[in-house]
Amino acid sequence: MTPAGLDNSKGLISTGYLKDPTDPQWKNDSAYKEWVTFMDKYYPEGDRTNVYTVYGYSVAQTLIHVLKQCGDDLSRENVMRQAANLHDFRVGMLLPGIMVNTSPTDFAPVKQMQMQRFNGETWELFGPILNGALTGG
Repeated sequence: MTPAGLDNSKGLISTGYLKDPTDPQWKNDSAYKEWVTFMDKYYPEGDRTNVYTVYGYSVAQTLIHVLKQCGDDLSRENVMRQAANLHDFRVGMLLPGIMVNTSPTDFAPVKQMQMQRFNGETWELFGPILNGALTGG
């Protein structure tokens, strides 16, 4: 949005499911602080303004949870079974109220989002968490 001018982007409406790492509302959030600590230790050169570093971290947190569910059985079959059985798993850098859920017939992990409006500086969340399958096409 910067190339178009932040003032020109005021009022833009979108949806999101991840915490924006540039938004000051998360600076005292414990999950945000854990992400910063992770970035300091494992990816100090990483771009902390890019939501894709938050996305990658969140995917890794989910994988850690799946592997813990596997216990000592790290066979492909069990990893896939556990990945298809995530129930209300809370990833810290997801927006509050958004959970990861999968099943043997539904592999999409995130099916919730929240509306957000750009105020010229940050995204302001509004409205309830929206539920439903997020599909492309």
